[in-house]
Amino acid sequence: MSSAQPKASKGFTGFHMWVFAISFFGVIISVNVGMAVLATRSWTGLVVTNSYVASQEFETKRLAHEAQRAAGWQATFTYLPGVARLVIVDGAATPIDLGDVSLHINRPVGGHDDQTVTLERRADGAYEAALTLPHGVFEATATAAETALGPFELRDRFKVETDR
Repeated sequence: MSSAQPKASKGFTGFHMWVFAISFFGVIISVNVGMAVLATRSWTGLVVTNSYVASQEFETKRLAHEAQRAAGWQATFTYLPGVARLVIVDGAATPIDLGDVSLHINRPVGGHDDQTVTLERRADGAYEAALTLPHGVFEATATAAETALGPFELRDRFKVETDR
């Protein structure tokens, strides 16, 4: 008969626990660092330059917007390759003169490809500007400081499908 006994397995030891703990927390820390790097590279976080000033202007803009809606104003922004166009009419479909209109174009996330152009009034009453954008999603903000019914602002998000 043989006196050899089967080898006993060591089971779960302190070394195994150490490797498990280091691996577990290593994955968590790696994911957190990766997400933090991605967040800082993709969005500036800036919504308004000065929140106090923005809060003071809010009520003026709200009252102007209500007056413009009551007057039947309807605004339409379109972007075709090379041209940004704003058409704004009243309840009788008559074009409205907004005065000086500026258009700020930016990407909703990232803070790059931002640009501001001045829209020129055309003979048909529409406002246009030459504008070439790469593909992607953009946000347009058209503003006119002084109109007959207060400041005008229109925000529109649109997608450019191909580079032009």
